[in-house]
Amino acid sequence: MAMRNLLKNPNGDEDMEFWELTENGGSQWRVEDMPGDCGHNFSDGAASKYFATSFELCLKRQVVDLLAEGYTPEDLDTQPPVTVEDWYCSRTDCGCIYQLRVCLLDENQEVMQDFVQDGVSLDPDTDDCSWRQISHTFSEYGPGLRFITFEHGGQDTKFWDGWYGVRVTGSSITIEL
Repeated sequence: MAMRNLLKNPNGDEDMEFWELTENGGSQWRVEDMPGDCGHNFSDGAASKYFATSFELCLKRQVVDLLAEGYTPEDLDTQPPVTVEDWYCSRTDCGCIYQLRVCLLDENQEVMQDFVQDGVSLDPDTDDCSWRQISHTFSEYGPGLRFITFEHGGQDTKFWDGWYGVRVTGSSITIEL
């Protein structure tokens, strides 16, 4: 089976389709065109849109059902490496906070292993706020993997009305069989 991104609509090309909005604070989630106001172009041009957050916490998630995606229990029980990637940046005029939580779940949706990146702050006064990648590979998580949840988002640091919070795009989950 070829490696493919198991997340649907990772860049906002289909607006908010396939994402469950678990926190939708402030002016709420919105999709914008790259580079956006006070923004940065994406390094390789692979994404032309991104998701923008607001002044209160905005989180969105997807649950990937691995059996529905065509993986067999036998394949999954070999504990293939699962890699998650995400890209985030801030505006040049406002700081932001980013967070990511990815969980590997068994058939009862109990957490087998998780990866949490919480409260990452970007401040345009001190940081290069252009797109940066976060990546993590799960391994040795035990047999029984059946679902993966991916939840990310954040907010701005100045509580400005509008979409001044973290921007996210290029999210992916891949399984190396």
